[in-house]
Order: sequence, then structure tokens, then C-alpha cells
Amino acid sequence: MLMKYILLFCLWSCVECANVLFMMTYIGKSQYIMLKPIALELARRGHNVTVISVFKENNPPENYHQVLVDDNIWDSMGGRRPSHFTSVDLSAEERHKRFLWRGGLILNEVVLNSTKVQEFLAADNKFDVVISEQFFQEAMYILAHKYQAPLILITSYGNCMRHNIATRNPLQLATVISEFLVVENPRSLLGRLRNMYFAMYEYFWWRFWYLKELDNLVKDYVPDLKKPVPSLYEIQQNVSLFLINSHFSFDPPTAYLPNIIEIGGVHLTPNASKLPEDLQNILDKAENGVIYMTFGSNIQSSKLPTDQRNAFLNVFRRLKVTVLLKWEEDELKNKPDNVVIRKWLPQKEVLAHPNVKLFISHGGLIGTHEALYHGVPIIGIPVYGDQYNNLLQVQESGFGKILQYHDITEETLDKMVNEILTNELFRMKAKEISRIFKDRPMTPLDTAIYWIEYVIRNKGAVYMKNPALDMSWIEYFMIDICGLVLLIVVMLYYLLRFGALITLRLFKGLFKNHGKNKKGISNGKVKYS
Repeated sequence: MLMKYILLFCLWSCVECANVLFMMTYIGKSQYIMLKPIALELARRGHNVTVISVFKENNPPENYHQVLVDDNIWDSMGGRRPSHFTSVDLSAEERHKRFLWRGGLILNEVVLNSTKVQEFLAADNKFDVVISEQFFQEAMYILAHKYQAPLILITSYGNCMRHNIATRNPLQLATVISEFLVVENPRSLLGRLRNMYFAMYEYFWWRFWYLKELDNLVKDYVPDLKKPVPSLYEIQQNVSLFLINSHFSFDPPTAYLPNIIEIGGVHLTPNASKLPEDLQNILDKAENGVIYMTFGSNIQSSKLPTDQRNAFLNVFRRLKVTVLLKWEEDELKNKPDNVVIRKWLPQKEVLAHPNVKLFISHGGLIGTHEALYHGVPIIGIPVYGDQYNNLLQVQESGFGKILQYHDITEETLDKMVNEILTNELFRMKAKEISRIFKDRPMTPLDTAIYWIEYVIRNKGAVYMKNPALDMSWIEYFMIDICGLVLLIVVMLYYLLRFGALITLRLFKGLFKNHGKNKKGISNGKVKYS
């Protein structure tokens, strides 16, 4: 009897097991750090997971298969990694034009043309679901059509305005800011106008130029697709599930379709891995506390201009706290004794240490969530993209402050650092928001896995999509209804006006006739002698 149940359990496990294709093809390591726990957890739960990625995972489970992208992306994009500090003043439109659109096209082509990827595409593979990051990697979506599998998208940032428009999710432009737009006062008249304009600007360039370029790219690198081949925009519209890196405890509460799920902090767990022994000793011995400073994986601290670099070093030199600084070079000239430099730091584990009192950051969402999770106050120096919006949320929540890049001086930095280190209210607020951020019925990772498996079990869960996808824009925005109502109102107006004119003329005629009658009687009086 026992063997019978074991056999039944094994058969059930095989049925539940799915072939998953997971694409993490962006070149940012922070995005990979956020996404890989989902892929690894799917493998640990018995799914057969194939990952296309720029980064190699060491010692993965046996059912975790890796297809590595050729290591020449930066060469294809023009050489060395750029210094983002030199482009801090670019508008959102100019940044899209110079970096995101161009870089996205190059990245998609490099991935699809990679040796291992081409070998993988030529092989006879079958998948039950295709998962891709949503960050200008739309050419990868064609693999959902190639393998006739539901498509799931995941963002490493928060809400996505392009996706909202494509899938007919409510836009809420008065309260939800486009993810890569800087608006200092987003709820003002000009702020809302700017947000609406940029949302439309980005959508039209994305749909009618960028996706068209990728459609042509797909034809060159993914041949023999089943006819008819849908456009990438059509594939985006028919996404089965959209997992976004946000949570209403920190981000603006937003109305979402049932197939858009918040998983903010998905890469964070209570039991983070241990720090390296040398860092553990440094942090343990920092009796006066620790400041942790980094500009993330894409922005290099070592590229800071001399004036800003000296401002930081001079302020750090006067502090009694230990400063842990991500510095991408072997040496840092004029480094104070209390500053410890490393080319790469395990950020989650560092922020988890109780001696860390302040996080100086560029405001990337993944690092912001890590600080939020561990209750660490933030001084944020936004450089581009969604960073200002993330830091605006931090500032409005009360556990940090924004320091604009051009405002970095020894005086402003000294004042802000000392204010946050000495004012306990910042740390108390950070702990409070941290508690709320963690207070959920399921962990973000369990939530992500549940909904991915839900889509697999229910063959794409078509019923979760907005039925408005089958309607025209005229029908969806009820323009035909508004037009009909307007026509009726206009007709009623003219009918009432016509009726009023007829009535007025009748009354005028009556009064005129009445006047004539009175005049005739007066003139016709009989005279008696």
C-alpha cells in the first residue's frame, strides 16, 4: 500500500513538473540578482528550468540549464561602460533616444546572435511557459510564439506605462508617474501634464518605431516560425501574467488587472546568506556605526568627478563611523582611514547588519527595497531613470532625503549626513515602513511562484486578461457612446430651440392680433347726437 502511494505521488510530481524557459538577458547585474531567485526556486520545486542569461550561476540545481549569451555586449555598444554622471542632465526623451532605444536594439541583436543561443534555437525544445524580463528586451517575446507557450513578464522596476496602455490597464496618470520620468512635483498641474505627455511620447516611439525595428530583427535571427507570426506588440498585449517589482506599502496604491501582480522585494528573505569573514569582522567592530555607499552595478563610484569625490572624502574623514564604499579601482587617492573600499559588495547582507546606520545610494529600486526591508535610512543621489521617483517615495515616507547631484558640496553633504545619523526619527520611520513592507500573507517569492504555476496549470489563464483587448479604442474609451450622447444633446438643443422659436412666434402673433382688435374697436365707436 505504501509503495502505491509513493508511486501516485511520483506520478503527480511528474504531471506538475513543467518545462520553463526563463530569459534574463539584460546586462545589469542588479536585475539578475533580483530575477534569479525566481528561476532557482522554480528549479528547486521540480520544474525543468532553462535560463538564457548574460551571467553564469554557479552550482545551480541539476534541472537548471544555462544558455549563456556571448560576452561581447559592451564591444557591440561601442566599448567601455559609460560614465552616467556626465549625462545626469539629460531629459527623459533624450536619454531614451541616446541610450535606451539604441542600446535595446543592440542588446536584442547580440543576444539572438549569440552562438549558444543560436544552437539552442536550432534544437528541438518544448516549453510550457516562457518568462522574460520586461526592459527593452521585447525581441525575446517571440520565443513564446515559437514554442506556443504562455508568456510571463517580470519587471525589475515598478509599474510600466507602456504595458498599461498595451494591455488596457488603467493608466491613472494623475497618481502614477512614468517609470523613467523625473517630475519634481508630480501632482501639480504641470507635473501631471508632463507625465501625460511623456507617457504618450514613449508609447508611440516604442510601438511604432522600436517594436517595428525588433520585428525585423526577429525575422533575421528566429526563422521558420509558425504562420501567421504575430507582431511583438500583439504578443505584449496577450501576456498571461505581469509580475512587477513594487508593493503598495511603499509605491503609490494602484489599480491593476488580475494578471498584474506586485512582488516587490522578491529577492529578499529573512535568512540572507552570510557575509565574507573579513567584512563580517569590519562591520562587527564598527562600534560607532557604518555608512554604506554605492551607486549600484551600472553606475561606478570611481567615475565621480574630482569635486564631488573630494566632498565625500572630506565629510567621511570627520566622522567616527566606518564607511564601506563600493569603489571599482584598486586604490582610492587620499582615502581616509575609516573608509573601506571593495570593487563589489554583497549588498543585501551588508544592509542586514545591525551596525549599518545609513545607506548612500543612487536610488535604484532593488537597492532601495533592500534598505527598506532592513530598515536603513537613505540619502539618495538620483542620476537617471526611475531613481528620482524611488527616492521621492523614500523622502515622502520619511526615512530618507534626496540630494541632487549638482548640489553635492562638502557643506550640504555634511549637514545631511549628520542630520540622518543623529536624528533617530529617520531610523524609527525606516523600521516602521520595513515592518509594513514585510506584512504580507505570502512572501514575495512564494507569491511569484504561485502565480507562475497558476498560469502553467491553467494553460495561460486567458480569463484574467482585460476583455477590452477585443474592443477597438473607440469602443474601449466609449467614444461612440459619448458621440451618441453628444448627438442626442445637440438634437435636443436644436429641437428645444426650434420649439421655443415656434412658440415665441405664436405668442407674437397672438399679441399682434390682440392689439389690432383693440385698435379696431376704438376706431369704430358710434357717435350719438
